[in-house]
Amino acid sequence: MPPFKDEQIIIIAPGSETTVAQLGLPESFTPARIRVRSRMFPAEKEGEWEPFKVRRRDDKNGLPAPPPGDPETRPDDDEVLYEEDRVSEEGAVWPIQQGRIVNWPCFFALVTHVYNTMNPPFHTPILLITQPAWTPREHERLTQFFFEKFKTPAFALMDSALATCWAYGVHTSTIVDVGKDKVDVTAISEFIPHIQGRVIALPDCGGEALTNGLMAKLKYRQFSRDMCEQLKKSPICELLPPGTPLPGTGDANGQDGSANPAALASTGALSSGPEAASALGIAPRGPGADTEVGDEGLEVESEGVLDVASIVAGGKMSEYLARKEKEKQEKAAAKKKGLEAPTAAARPIRLPNSKREKATFMYEDHRLLDVLKGMNLGTKGMGDMHAALDEGPQRSRQEEAEGEPRSAIEANRSADPTSSSRSGPIRREIEVGVERFQAGSSGVLEKIADAIHRAISAVDEVNKRSELWDSLIVCGNGSRLRGFKEALMVTLQTKYLISPSSATIFTSEIPSNISTPAGTGANTPQPQLGPHGGPSQVNPLLLAATTAQNPHLMPPGSNPLMSGMISHNSHSSHGQTPSSIKIVKPPEYFPEWKDVGFDESPFLGAQVAAKVIFVVDQGASKGYMTRPDYNEQGPTAIHDYSL
Repeated sequence: MPPFKDEQIIIIAPGSETTVAQLGLPESFTPARIRVRSRMFPAEKEGEWEPFKVRRRDDKNGLPAPPPGDPETRPDDDEVLYEEDRVSEEGAVWPIQQGRIVNWPCFFALVTHVYNTMNPPFHTPILLITQPAWTPREHERLTQFFFEKFKTPAFALMDSALATCWAYGVHTSTIVDVGKDKVDVTAISEFIPHIQGRVIALPDCGGEALTNGLMAKLKYRQFSRDMCEQLKKSPICELLPPGTPLPGTGDANGQDGSANPAALASTGALSSGPEAASALGIAPRGPGADTEVGDEGLEVESEGVLDVASIVAGGKMSEYLARKEKEKQEKAAAKKKGLEAPTAAARPIRLPNSKREKATFMYEDHRLLDVLKGMNLGTKGMGDMHAALDEGPQRSRQEEAEGEPRSAIEANRSADPTSSSRSGPIRREIEVGVERFQAGSSGVLEKIADAIHRAISAVDEVNKRSELWDSLIVCGNGSRLRGFKEALMVTLQTKYLISPSSATIFTSEIPSNISTPAGTGANTPQPQLGPHGGPSQVNPLLLAATTAQNPHLMPPGSNPLMSGMISHNSHSSHGQTPSSIKIVKPPEYFPEWKDVGFDESPFLGAQVAAKVIFVVDQGASKGYMTRPDYNEQGPTAIHDYSL
């Protein structure tokens, strides 16, 4: 078979939330060029799938689209228009859950969509990144699909944890892959994953668990799951190291337990009194002084997040717009009055996010957009409603005036000349308190730390465990949350790290029949004549303690019988409890990856591996399965060719 070229290689990495792929290997490895959501939509014809939601509408008569299964009210085919909604996820099917493939027809449709998006030539080998939860039988099924469907000349499978080792250039490491709704922990020694003790698809520990943690804390404010998900991805959401007090409360990560349940149920405050309400940023509800009762016709902000979608669907849009315009005028007047004050010249010092009690983020209200689309307002009406409801442009101008850094999403949207106020999602500004620091309050970090300890402790090579503790790699899009890795390191050090002490190490080498030396010098073993030689020789206990892990330090000419005589004093290593825990430093020779981070390091490792097995090695080490091999041996032979 002729050798493959860099521009012919295809890499596909399916995930529970996002699937990334790329055609061709650039000279300097870059992040994936193709990113698609790992979901498909059922088409009108049974058994077929669509990559985006398809809506049916009737713009000719200005009427809403009839139900797809109602032939009596369905207009003629020439009057029906179809449109792709690339934002909505209504009715989506996710074929991968917790790293496992749960819907094979949908998964094959997803892979086919990704393959067709790249539009590759004919002679293209494929490297597929596999999840640890996939069984050998599923590997065979994938091999059969790729060879039969795409007629690929060569196919290879690579474990995601092993690909991460290739990305970092280390041969021994502990890979912690934090996904959407699971965590995989793999101990790899000399490029060989340890199957025994491997933690596969640990539930309730991924990015979904962090979202649920925010929902539990913001339930009293009626935050939806979509709001908490976008809050988690915003710059204001952060995981503080365990023991760090929350700003304005002095409470270590909200575990104080001093919250007043009665006040929480009645007013939404964490405790009673006006101080709690002011710290939270809202006024208590109910009659009396310093309270809010709100307007009769609208849900006010103090009761939670304003449900604009329900207001629009209920026909109270004019009242909401009038109230919004009034608030805008009041803010403008207050700002103008503040600028005219003599003390306004001195700009206040901006505190870091971890010390601010309240912060705001931009929420993209997809539900409101779906409601507006269902009203069939037409192009002009839709644009007017979008411009009236979208708070994004106003927030952008305010951030530019104040010099506040914006998120990457907002910066890219403002730099895009095609974006306008009449297209894209509708953004709303929402204020959040200290709840944004409590995403991991459900014990996510403790569960991951326990899984890491179990995986390393299950390694049979005890002398490798210290190296595994010193070579941690945390990857996966679930670990993108700000402060996640730092908080995990503090949790590991708090639970499992021991401080090495010369006294304890040497004491552990003394046989059990010798009492522990006292501080006054009593009970100290004295050198004696006999099997250990004269008094001028080295203490064998000290020699055993210093040369157990480094046999090359034994003095030349040592009596080999001595090792047998003092074998009960030697040790292999202190592998059960680590004396140091470190995270591997990311490689510095991939400048494109340094800008976006190494959370998707398995894809980088797949690029390195594809370069080696398809171009450099060219199948000499059986790194991939060729088409003739598949025709002769069938899909079951893929186990002999996988990395």
